[in-house]
Amino acid sequence: MGILYLVATPIGNLEDMSPRAVRILRESVLIAAEDTRHSGMLLKHFEINSPLTSYFEHNKISKLDRVLEALATGDVALISDAGTPAINDPGYELVKAALASGFDVRPVPGPSAPITALAVSGLPTDSFLYLGYLPHKSSDRRKSLSQVSNHTYTLIFLESPHRIVDSLADILTVLGDRRICVAREMTKLYEEFWRGPVSGALEYFQSKEPRGEFTLVIEGKKTEDRRQWTEEELLEAIKQELKKDKSAKEISTELAEQSGWNKKEIYALVNQNK
Repeated sequence: MGILYLVATPIGNLEDMSPRAVRILRESVLIAAEDTRHSGMLLKHFEINSPLTSYFEHNKISKLDRVLEALATGDVALISDAGTPAINDPGYELVKAALASGFDVRPVPGPSAPITALAVSGLPTDSFLYLGYLPHKSSDRRKSLSQVSNHTYTLIFLESPHRIVDSLADILTVLGDRRICVAREMTKLYEEFWRGPVSGALEYFQSKEPRGEFTLVIEGKKTEDRRQWTEEELLEAIKQELKKDKSAKEISTELAEQSGWNKKEIYALVNQNK
């Protein structure tokens, strides 16, 4: 039986490709790629001739059997357009299926845009929350931002050049004028890091035509600035969390971080309102 390898590939600079990644790709009986045209250029550069098949959002279920059949004969590698597979792409479904079928799944670590941006952001790295791409619509975006507005964790989002200005405006409205690092085109020729308040980032990117892929690293809410929820607000949040079939321990842990209430107090209220 083969092994499913999750192989990280460069997010821009081809020199970031590891020797192990090249070897694993060369030895694989099949490479499943998010975009075969994009990955084909990468494989050609490193003279990798292993068979290639597409595996992306719209065929992720129909392609499972093909990949699992290949795993029965040897090792298979999963790669995304850039960075680490299964982070913000359909790789999760394949990992789950491979494990359920008894295959081993192993990582070949390497570049990852969220972690790379976080490391150089100048913001706290001890605890963070990665949430992928922000919603396209402003109303949905603001709703998502409001759900994490009280978290003290550093927040990480991805964004496209077409929505970066609108997203920064919504971040300023919902989260306030926090510190932010806007990472653009990381490791590429026009790599750029903008650090400062959200209002400054908004003004800067409004003044030019944004290009490239963006990663946003945003300061979490400062503990001293956080308002403690009222009991009514806490009870409403408990009500919503109970609908998700979470345990009292899970709810009390999560809401303590957001609400400013003591974990034991929340635990007692959860049990009272079951």
